[in-house]
Amino acid sequence: MLYTLATGGTLCGVAALVLLIVSTATDFWMQYRYSGNSANQGLWRFCINRKCHAHTLTVAFWDATRAFMLLSVLSCLVGVVLGLSAFSNRTKSRRVRTGGIALLLSGFLALLALAIYTGVTVNFFGKRYIDWRFSWSYILGWLGILLALAAGVLHLCAFQRNTAEPAPPNVSDS
Repeated sequence: MLYTLATGGTLCGVAALVLLIVSTATDFWMQYRYSGNSANQGLWRFCINRKCHAHTLTVAFWDATRAFMLLSVLSCLVGVVLGLSAFSNRTKSRRVRTGGIALLLSGFLALLALAIYTGVTVNFFGKRYIDWRFSWSYILGWLGILLALAAGVLHLCAFQRNTAEPAPPNVSDS
């Protein structure tokens, strides 16, 4: 039972890792109209008419969102590596548990990042730009959260099942 749940958790973790990396790195968290031109922004830069520029303002919410997303990606990577290493090592149950905790932490860090971004965007940019919307990078971040949390739960369930199962009988006992 350990391998079935841990495999599912590892697959969810890998998918979450890919989504969180893509979400963090791309420039489509929000789309809006700026002086009649189409514009979009990500965590690192903004683009107007497909010409991109780095964010020049140091705004605390961008820094917080960036930091939490990067920590989320790193935590997810640790969870996936621990999940994969559990298949090659005999001390698998501890690694599965630690990987599950890392994946849950990843989901919560990304949740915090997206909550900060959502709150500021709705309260600040929502009032500044009339025609705006969240875009696909932002949505991928939410999907990454769901997958990271699911992966963490699957890993912890695998650990719980493994510790609850009786040990196989010894051949020498017969």
